[in-house]
Amino acid sequence: MKIAVCVSIVPDSTTKVKIAPTGNEIDDTGVTYIINPYDEFAVEEAVQLKEMNGGEVTVISYGQDKSKEAIKKAYQMGADKGILIKSSAKHFDSNTVAGNLANVLKELSPDIILFGKQSIDFDGSIVPNMTAEILGYPSVNVVTKLEINGNEALAEREIEGGKEVVKISLPAIIGAQKGLNNPRYPNLKSIMASKSKPVEERQPAQESNNTEITEMKLPEAKGKGKIFTNGASDVPELVRLLREEAKII
Repeated sequence: MKIAVCVSIVPDSTTKVKIAPTGNEIDDTGVTYIINPYDEFAVEEAVQLKEMNGGEVTVISYGQDKSKEAIKKAYQMGADKGILIKSSAKHFDSNTVAGNLANVLKELSPDIILFGKQSIDFDGSIVPNMTAEILGYPSVNVVTKLEINGNEALAEREIEGGKEVVKISLPAIIGAQKGLNNPRYPNLKSIMASKSKPVEERQPAQESNNTEITEMKLPEAKGKGKIFTNGASDVPELVRLLREEAKII
């Protein structure tokens, strides 16, 4: 079974984000980058599919040299090969990422492609579906359970108020959600073995963005709250503040 996983790096969730002097990007000073947490569920699912069905897991990332860290983490979890589509630009949008991933995936022709449902930095949730659209593959995102039966798959996904089960034909793209599995902790043997696995570098097929970040701003600091202690007699004042200050009624 040929399995592909698309991964990315994101700032560690403990990072205190600062805006760079340019005003349209974060300040990288002191920032630690890690594999996107949702991508870990995708890698784990890929490795489990390999263990059950045999085959090979290829991990693909689009970005600069630091994106190799995501591929190396996937190696530690059991991935076999890694490809970095190396961007010459520091900034790129979802369209550029999806287009370049699709170009490599078309060549690899895997049986199934796994993504994390979204990255925790931009939270767009659109790259898996954009890639599927370019390739003409079916896709299911926010998947919490996956079963492969020959050339078909049953994907259980979260929806508002419940769950739904989608039956799709392979090849297909699956977006992994928390709960799909429990990502393994790499042991010393797998960590040492990962050091000898090379990362293949490729040139991007396209680098023209459709969007541009013109400005970034941190959320406004929360103001002090108001505490009412006089019970029902405070209701008129509460309503006035909700209408005039909070402007929510």
